[in-house]
Amino acid sequence: MSERTKTLHLALQGGGAHGAFTWGALDALLQDGRPHFAGISGTSAGAINAVALAHGWAQAEDEQRDPREGARATLARVWTKVMELGAASEGAARLGRLMMGALPGALTRLSPYQANPLDINPLRQLIEQEIDFERLGRLKSPCVFVAATDVETGRAEIFAGRRLSAQAVMASACLPQLFQAPEIDGRLYWDGGYAANPALGPLVEMGESRDILLVQINPLKRAGTPTSAAEIADRAADLSFNASLIAQMRTIALINELIERGLARQGLAPIRMHRIDGGAALAEMPASSKISPQPVTLEKLFDIGQASAQRWLGRRFEAVGERGTVNLRRDYGDPLKLSFEVETEADADTTPASYLWPPEERARAADAAEEAARQAVQAARPERAEAPAERVAPAV
Repeated sequence: MSERTKTLHLALQGGGAHGAFTWGALDALLQDGRPHFAGISGTSAGAINAVALAHGWAQAEDEQRDPREGARATLARVWTKVMELGAASEGAARLGRLMMGALPGALTRLSPYQANPLDINPLRQLIEQEIDFERLGRLKSPCVFVAATDVETGRAEIFAGRRLSAQAVMASACLPQLFQAPEIDGRLYWDGGYAANPALGPLVEMGESRDILLVQINPLKRAGTPTSAAEIADRAADLSFNASLIAQMRTIALINELIERGLARQGLAPIRMHRIDGGAALAEMPASSKISPQPVTLEKLFDIGQASAQRWLGRRFEAVGERGTVNLRRDYGDPLKLSFEVETEADADTTPASYLWPPEERARAADAAEEAARQAVQAARPERAEAPAERVAPAV
């Protein structure tokens, strides 16, 4: 590794089609070349990004090519195929049902066991085609961890090494309103976002680096009061899928404070947290954009993620190995008082307002997602047999 290189871990949140933001951020980090990833933890869309990066890295190493370029190429190929699915109307509906739970009420009246009895999943087919999990099982570095939620216990289950599979990735991305729970070794799993979005524990435990870079795509804050059904659903999803992250960040803040005060057991070292945050740019997007893997939406998200990572590299990378760059108490709450402070614009570590979506792009993304959701409802609705011609339907 170059003298300029610094080792850190990656923690990748899930968030439906907004995972394209993470794709852009990873592309910029890999292209820069200075960050070296010891461990990668991902949940849901973050899990897809994690295994795509690791597959490209491993394949390039085996072929004695630049692993960073291999990782960039696989990420681009996977997301290009996601865009191809999104460009087709039926593919958009199916992939939309997979990637986000904010669906019209008509669809939620049917369970996935009724609406999709054959458990058809185009994303699973894509992952099986593009990712060599046997190769990932042999990969020494970076280590990949994928989180799913055990349906029975509600606890996070971490899949790594030879346990990592396409089924594990689909478990990590399984929203129970949309798809049947994947079964692994006799256990059923739902989306990892319920229990660990993403899981930070495996990165802390593996050591090698005390620096963790979080790519966060579920906004912590939204201005104003949600009043429409879509706004309420979107904010509820934010709260649900950030809850485990907030708890983990508060725990890290508490442990770091105990270490600083000399109250922790010997051998513990502070964890230095860093963050690339979609912030206002993703909060500005309509809820429906998470179910719309349309090329125009994903390309825009990629650009925003890439610019956000470049901004982080310019402002924060030098701190890696020296100090954390996230104010854990301010952003995630005091672990003892459970209160929040107000950040100043100078301290904010989120994507700036210059990356906000123009109204016409927000409207286009919303229209595309509404059409995908409409097709999802139509596809899930059981066909009605036509009444025989000689019979007259009774009046109601």
